[in-house]
Parts: sequence; C-alpha cells; structure tokens
Amino acid sequence: MLRSMYSGVSGMKGFQTKLDVIGNNIANVNTIGFKKSTINFQDLLSQNMSGSGVNPMQVGLGVQTSAVNVIHTPGSAMTTGVGTDVAIMGDGFFMVKDPANAAGQTFLTRAGNFVVDADGDLVTSQGYAVQSTTGANIRIDPDTYASFSINREGQIIGKRPNGTEDTLQTIGVANPENPTGLRKFGGSLYEMTGAAGNMNPGTAAAATSMISAGMLEMSNVDLTEEFTEMIVAQRGFQANSRTITTSDEILQEVVNLKR
Repeated sequence: MLRSMYSGVSGMKGFQTKLDVIGNNIANVNTIGFKKSTINFQDLLSQNMSGSGVNPMQVGLGVQTSAVNVIHTPGSAMTTGVGTDVAIMGDGFFMVKDPANAAGQTFLTRAGNFVVDADGDLVTSQGYAVQSTTGANIRIDPDTYASFSINREGQIIGKRPNGTEDTLQTIGVANPENPTGLRKFGGSLYEMTGAAGNMNPGTAAAATSMISAGMLEMSNVDLTEEFTEMIVAQRGFQANSRTITTSDEILQEVVNLKR
C-alpha cells in the first residue's frame, strides 16, 4: 500500500510538471519566434518481489520526467510590412550580441523584430546587435544612405540619395547541428551548449533557408493540441490522486482491524 501511495505521489508530481510546460506554451502563444516544449516520462526502478519464477516478479515504484524537449518546427508567418522585420523561412537562427560587450557571447534567436537605432545599427528590441556572416555588427550609415532594403539572401541593400544602390552586409544565419540542444536564455534568445554541436555561422542559403523581409515568424504553439494535453494531464493528476486516496482507505481498514 505504501508503494502505491508513493507511486501516486510521483505521478502527481510528473503531471504537475507537464501542466507547467503546457502553461508556459499557452502563455507564449503570441510570442514572436517562440518554440513550444514537450515533456516525456520514464518509469522508476522496479522492486524485485521474487526471483524464483520463470519471469521476474517486479513492482514499479512510480514515474519520473525523462526529458523536456524544445520543438523547432516553423511557426506561421505574419505580414507586418515593416522593412526591418525579417523571418527565416527554413532552418537556422539569427545571431545577436550584447553591444556593450563586443567580445562577449553570441546568442541565437528566431525573433526577427529588428529596429535601427540612433547609430544606424540593426538591433533587437532588447538592444542586442544583429550579426553579419562575418560576425560584425550590421550598420546602415544614415548620413550616406537614404533608405535600405533586405533581399531573400539576407543582403542589406543601401540606397543613396542619388538613387544608386550598394550591397552593405549580409545577415548571418547560424545552423546548429542539434537545435534541440540549445538552452533558452530568456528574451526569445538561445545560448549554445555542448549538446547543440557547432554553431555553423553563414548565410541563409548555406542553411538551405531564405530571409523574408516585412514578415515575422510567430509561435509554433497549437492551442488545440495544448488544451488536449491539458485534459490528459488533468485526468492523469486526478487518477494518481485517486490512487493515494484508495491506498489510504485500505490502510485505514487495516488499522481498524485492531478494534
């Protein structure tokens, strides 16, 4: 009976974690470039009851979380008409750096809601500088160019007041070998880990992708799927709580045998 109670507790903890993952997915249903997470479970060690039979006699001791994986499927594209809004159609991530630390860590992101600051640098909404294929900050000199555009290759095309155009820099796209191994840093940013492999910076074409200007990639969270999983988690939580309640009632009956 005590084993069943502890198994029920582990099940309730597992489904609570599942609800935490689902809640975070739903909270970010409108977050630009957000990638949903899924949770997987595995059984705990089983207790051997006897080894005298032909087959092992074992009783399981509950469940535990085995993995929480980020699913990097593409989100739907939303047209904004803003020239600095860009989306990656295919694999890869934009590379950004904290401008206050040029030699610092490079972060990856799928959120392409970029702006041009007062210095002419292309930056994220948090102020992180967008990196070119060479790892340099992308800058459009406002004193030289009247306007600029971004083509499908990610090239920044500057237009002078006299109408001539120059290719300035190319937006860099990183293509890690194992995107699931990236660690979420917050602010729609990811950081590299050993499990993610090499960053493989380069062009969008090298990552078999293309850049779409005037568009943003939205979250890949499917509310229908999340609500279905929420029902499964709720019922699983209730079933495990019922296991604990039933075990307690049986234990109470055993105690009452003394009367």
